[in-house]
Amino acid sequence: MTDSLILPTQADSTEGPLVLAVVRHAGTVRVTRRHRHARGQLLGAVQGLLSVDAGDSHWVVPATHAVWIPPGVPHGLRSHGPFSGWSVYVAPAACAALPAAPCVLAVPGLLQEAVARAASWAGDVPDARQARLAGVILDEIGTLPEAALGLPMPLDARLLKIARTLSARPEDGRRMDEWAAWAGIAPRTLTRRFLAETGFSFTEWRQRVRLLRALELLATGRPVTAVALDLGYDNVSAFIALFRRVFGVTPGRYNPPPHAPAPHVLPHEVDIN
Repeated sequence: MTDSLILPTQADSTEGPLVLAVVRHAGTVRVTRRHRHARGQLLGAVQGLLSVDAGDSHWVVPATHAVWIPPGVPHGLRSHGPFSGWSVYVAPAACAALPAAPCVLAVPGLLQEAVARAASWAGDVPDARQARLAGVILDEIGTLPEAALGLPMPLDARLLKIARTLSARPEDGRRMDEWAAWAGIAPRTLTRRFLAETGFSFTEWRQRVRLLRALELLATGRPVTAVALDLGYDNVSAFIALFRRVFGVTPGRYNPPPHAPAPHVLPHEVDIN
């Protein structure tokens, strides 16, 4: 388990600022085992995919989105690749108007900019300007539409090994029988259990984790053809057709939430749960 992103006493505090924001840029994979705290939490990545489990939900989430976790809900996190992410902790008293259950939210540039600014604050007593910005952050979280986007993760340890590897390297083109041999599971069992545990066949799940990565790449302005090739598609038309079937628009017409500049990192930065 990695160190927490803020002090446990801060995450469990019902007093102090309504909003605590923090960012972390690390050169290693981040794994946080399930835990809970009194403050609500919105967490996301600056780049790359995150696996998040919150309550009974298990998702793979792209950097264009974030996960809201209400106060007291058990949750854990794994980054796929070196962790670069951010988190906002919300005092319980300010969570009444926010979603009551864990959910995935699209993150607009305004919220990312506000979080970046809030992460640079020092001290426990916000001034009037900081209080106004905290209100903007809370308003944004409370009004963002929920996105039916997170990809369920399997629970079987062998399938989870495959899913985590594909989340880190969606372009890996090994066939299903090769994945089954690598994980030590019979191909038929893999097929049956993947569908039972995620609601998707193995092929569908792999396609969707590639599409989640595509959302992030498109948000950076990368051309559609380059995105398709990066993700292992030999046929760009097939990638475009799949993207349109899942998201309702072609990659070229997709309008992702704009990325803000990378959040500022405090010299005294601490880690986030």
